[in-house]
Amino acid sequence: MDYAEEFHPKFRTDLKKLDKSIIKEIRDIHLNNILKNPYFNPSLKGKLSHIRSYHFSKNKTAYRIAYEIKEQDKIIFHYMVAKRENFYKKLDKRV
Repeated sequence: MDYAEEFHPKFRTDLKKLDKSIIKEIRDIHLNNILKNPYFNPSLKGKLSHIRSYHFSKNKTAYRIAYEIKEQDKIIFHYMVAKRENFYKKLDKRV
């Protein structure tokens, strides 16, 4: 299954708030992991149940990438990337 990627307009702003080494790792590793196996990561609960959350850590800090699989269009839509702290509250406001 090959998926295309689309990004929420604020996703790039989220990236700019992170350290450059983390941005590189996200682009080189984590977004590719999501594309390779998008169903591996768990769905959220409640009204955000259509969104999945990819977890990773760097330098003892937890990060999340929130995305949705649009199966009909074969698209992975990335909503947000940020540190774990207050991630889900911010995501709720964005969606």
